[in-house]
Amino acid sequence: MIMKHARLLASIAMVGFILAACGAPPVTTVAPNTPAKIKLLLTFQPNVQFAPFYVAIEKGFFQQRDIEVEIVHLAESDVTKLVASNEAQFGVVSGEQVLLARQEGLPVVYFFTWFQQYPVAVAVKADRGIEQAKQLRGLRIGIPLKQGASHIGLVTILRAGELTESDIYLQEIGFTQVPALMEDKVDGVVVYTNNEPLQLAAQGVNVNLIAVTDYTSLVSNGLITNEKTVSENPDLVKRVAAAFNDGLQFTIDNPDEAFEIATIYVEGLSDPDIAVAQKNVLLASIELWRVDRLGENDPDAWDTMQEVMLEMRLLDTGQDAGAAFTDSFLP
Repeated sequence: MIMKHARLLASIAMVGFILAACGAPPVTTVAPNTPAKIKLLLTFQPNVQFAPFYVAIEKGFFQQRDIEVEIVHLAESDVTKLVASNEAQFGVVSGEQVLLARQEGLPVVYFFTWFQQYPVAVAVKADRGIEQAKQLRGLRIGIPLKQGASHIGLVTILRAGELTESDIYLQEIGFTQVPALMEDKVDGVVVYTNNEPLQLAAQGVNVNLIAVTDYTSLVSNGLITNEKTVSENPDLVKRVAAAFNDGLQFTIDNPDEAFEIATIYVEGLSDPDIAVAQKNVLLASIELWRVDRLGENDPDAWDTMQEVMLEMRLLDTGQDAGAAFTDSFLP
């Protein structure tokens, strides 16, 4: 189990460490059931939504499988590149990042679906009476950035309503969705269903959500590794999948204890005022993770993701989406 100070290393310091390691020999393959040290790259910064990873460490699920974990938080694009180059063996990214990486020849493989539901939606004040994608025509829609999962989710919702971006007035508003909607600067905002709607509700603003999952399935966040690790050390991939599976199931079954564990890693969660809101985020996230068989991929979701990305010209040509993921390492 990693020491407490190692868990809380600043992202900037870790970037420097990783860059300094460039050019070093590849990670040494370990034999099955022997202790293995791995870097696990998570996105951006510590967050209560990463509770299953914190649980898997603190409850000993990695340790039981002879794995010592070092968590590092980085930008999603950096996670993909470092895992592809084997500077780190494992990371968490969303499905579109996998397809983008493989288009560039980066050999990443998605082997455990964490978010079973794509969490992107358009939120509109409930009193507007807008409940379907086709009703978004002519509205002012605010989006944090015209890229990434938010943009792909929005385009997918518009497609479901037989609309395109030219049928709405799309505005980049940064991460100000809550005040922008409250102050009627826009008619609707692109949100994550386990985040901004909860903030709006806390402010007394009721919204209707037009969600991707109302219409189709896309591939959201999951665990990735690289083809080198898959071919040379498949047992390690299987052990990581099993440890995370246990951490995820424990979090789903025991959200209160999982939240307490997250306070070790996430600054501010011990503050009672912050804790209430963040506990709600965790509970909402659990509903996006819950499924009969944890980790399983949906091939149709991968195909739909590729169709949307081709339409958006994020991908140049179609690729074998089946090569981007595998269920062979699931418990």
